[in-house]
Amino acid sequence: MAEVKGLRVNDQIRVREVRLIGVNGEQAGIVPTIEAVKMAAEAGLDLVEVAPTAKPPVCKIIDYGKYRFQMEKKLRDSKKNQKQQMMREIRMQPKIHDHDLEFKSAHIKKFLEGGDKVKVTVRFWGRELAHTELGYEVLNKVLEKLGGEEACTLEKKPAMEGRTMSMTLSPKQKK
Repeated sequence: MAEVKGLRVNDQIRVREVRLIGVNGEQAGIVPTIEAVKMAAEAGLDLVEVAPTAKPPVCKIIDYGKYRFQMEKKLRDSKKNQKQQMMREIRMQPKIHDHDLEFKSAHIKKFLEGGDKVKVTVRFWGRELAHTELGYEVLNKVLEKLGGEEACTLEKKPAMEGRTMSMTLSPKQKK
């Protein structure tokens, strides 16, 4: 049998003795590897090294194909249940027009419904920096168009960072 993902099987185990776990899960103690392989062959199963870093390595007498299938299934299920939350960014200017604000708000809503966090950024150019209150107004309008804090969670309130003002929104947790 080929070596799959670091698991050594039967004759691939190259240590002198192993800690053996029998067919029914009972501890057989420390046994020479050759004897453990023979015991597995007599039972019609495989000797699989399950803990190679232990001293001595821990081996089980099991059906290797079935064991590998169960491990891969467990890995698939854990990946399926994991949702990677992405950080999306929407940029705008303090002098944004109403239609553009509607359009960007719709995108933000779509991102939040998809389970992603959204960083809404207002970039100031030149003398706009003297009127940061316009940035606060734009961010508050966005929050208003999304339905206030009932529709999403305001993770980071609007704050200036150099020439940009930003706030971070995350989707409302479902109960």
